[in-house]
Amino acid sequence: MNETMICAVGNVATQPVFRELASGPSARFRLAVTARYWDRDKSVWTDGHTNFFTVWANRQLATNASSSLAVGDPVVVQGRLKVRTDVREGQSWTSADIDAVAIGHDLARGTAAFRRAGRAEAAAAPPQPEPNWETPAPEPAAPATAQRPEPAAVA
Repeated sequence: MNETMICAVGNVATQPVFRELASGPSARFRLAVTARYWDRDKSVWTDGHTNFFTVWANRQLATNASSSLAVGDPVVVQGRLKVRTDVREGQSWTSADIDAVAIGHDLARGTAAFRRAGRAEAAAAPPQPEPNWETPAPEPAAPATAQRPEPAAVA
């Protein structure tokens, strides 16, 4: 596969928009990615150019992103880069989209509390007891072999 996979670190610029489609859940939001560099003349960090990406999430990622992200949140997005050019009203437009594979809060800039999303089939299963790793498990008994009756001798 020849796809351009990228990892973008930035801030959520718009509130995620969630849609329930025939193909499953979908969500999108804008991501602002600003380069920072050290200005030697002023001896300070300076903001460079800001790039904006439209991030698309599908299925469970869409559901989780729409309930977890807010405007201004620092995030890391990994996914496939899609650059599109279009002509609208006589003007040429270029858009950069990311078809997200993974989205997470940037823990270099804050903390997060992870909550695993529940699944219906996992909730229905009874809890399994924790194995005791200190004592070895007993050896399974040898399976009983069924004895075939001997054919009766015909006189």
